[in-house]
Order: sequence, then C-alpha cells, then structure tokens
Amino acid sequence: MKACGSPIGQVNIPITPSAPSKQRPQGSFTDTLPAEFLSDSPEGSISYSVQVLNPEGRSAGLSNQVRVPLIRTVPSPRQFDARVAKDGVILSWNGNPIPAAPSNVKHLYRVYRRVEGNNEAVLAGEAPEGESEITFTDSSIEWQKTYHYHVEPVTTIPRSDNSQLVVEGTDSQEVKVFADDVFPPAVPAELQAVFSGSGQKSFIDLVWAPVSDVDLAGYNVYRREEAEAPIRLNAALVMTPAYRDAEAAQHKRYLYSVTAVDIRGNESAHSEEARETVP
Repeated sequence: MKACGSPIGQVNIPITPSAPSKQRPQGSFTDTLPAEFLSDSPEGSISYSVQVLNPEGRSAGLSNQVRVPLIRTVPSPRQFDARVAKDGVILSWNGNPIPAAPSNVKHLYRVYRRVEGNNEAVLAGEAPEGESEITFTDSSIEWQKTYHYHVEPVTTIPRSDNSQLVVEGTDSQEVKVFADDVFPPAVPAELQAVFSGSGQKSFIDLVWAPVSDVDLAGYNVYRREEAEAPIRLNAALVMTPAYRDAEAAQHKRYLYSVTAVDIRGNESAHSEEARETVP
C-alpha cells in the first residue's frame, strides 16, 4: 500500500494547544466489514493504514500497515456466569451458532482468570465450542481469594508453512467470584470398632478408611450410648485414621462415629456408626 484511494472513514482528533508536548493525541475507528469479506482461508487478510492530515489537507504519507486476518470467529459467549463448588469455580455460558467452515478450522473458548488487584489475566483452560450451555471447572484456584473471569472465543486454522493462525473473537463480559471454601471434606467410611482387654484394662480400637481430600486437617471421634447424643472423645484433631478409646467402661454398649475436618474448620457429616460392647 503506497497510496490512499477512497478512505473508509475519518476520525477527528482535537488537539489542545496547552497539552504537554509529550502527550500524543489518540484515536480509534471501527470498520464494519461486509459479509463477503469474511473468509475461511488462512491467507485471507485485509490491510489498514492511517493518514494524518493537517488543517490544509496536507499529509506526510501513510502510517505503517497492520494486517488483520479475515477468518470468521464465533460470537461472544452469552449469559456468562460463575459459581463456587467443592471442586473449584464452575463457569457456564451459552454458545452461539458456529459458522460453517472446513474441517481444519477449529473453534474453541479460552477461559482467563485474574486475581482481584492484579490486571494480568492467566489462561485457566479451554473448552470446546458448542451452541448449548457450556461448563468449565477451574480447579486450580486458591481458596479465600476473589477472581475475575472472562471467556474469549478463538478460531484456529493451519497455514501452508505448518504454523497455525490463531484469531481471537470478542471477549465475554467479566464476572467476579469470591472462592469461599464452605465445603466440608468427604465423610469417613468403613469404620470398625474392636474390643480388646481380656485380663487387662479394657479399650476399644477404632479404624476407618482415610479421607483423601487434599485440605484434610484431621478427624473427630464421637461416642454415644443408646438413646444418647454423641460426645466428642478427642481434645485435638486425630491425625491418622485410627483411635483407641481407653475410657470404655465394663458392661456398656457403645456406638461410635467419625467426622473429617479440613484446614478451614469445615466438618463433614458423621460416618455410619460402628457398635461394640464391653463385657
């Protein structure tokens, strides 16, 4: 592009004489392309230049050129929303009709996340395109932080030189969510109670399957008698899936249950009870 024909638009930039000399005027222009310009070819593109005119209509020439691919992109996601669940932040949105394209043209959505107070967004993951509701779970979050999310539609197409052309569409609106961990660990399972103590002090040993939650802090052990409420036996959290009740009295039948507790103090429901009798 060495000369300008008919301009596609004009932007008037007012210049304030009193503005600092280093302050440069800025402008923007949106070019709405006709449908016949759009292409599914990686070689299809359109070039732009800007020509600055003084009050007399004179110009120093064209600016540098920018080339924009003409690949069609998926419209911005609709009804973008976020909610917090035990597995992380679940994002959902509605897709849009996908333009008919050759099989080597791929459409997908990229999910971006930033921590409140930080303007740098990081890629949280990708989701395939679709026209119905799409969900994505971000499991890499840190609890008790506030996050901002947006989704960007992306079109990819291979070039003849084996590189890949990536064209970004219009971002969704940004949603804000506080990752508040109010979700208890899994309920302990396979609790067993075994009496020991013939000829010695009586005690009941309890064992159960370990809970695999990564934020597990420990366990609470409860005991009750028939028709009574459970009483916690341990003063501090039990760190291993085993406990010895050395205060079991003779001629008593006890019912035991166990709960799991995470590092934020969320406690699970009680396990199924295990019964044992002290002779």
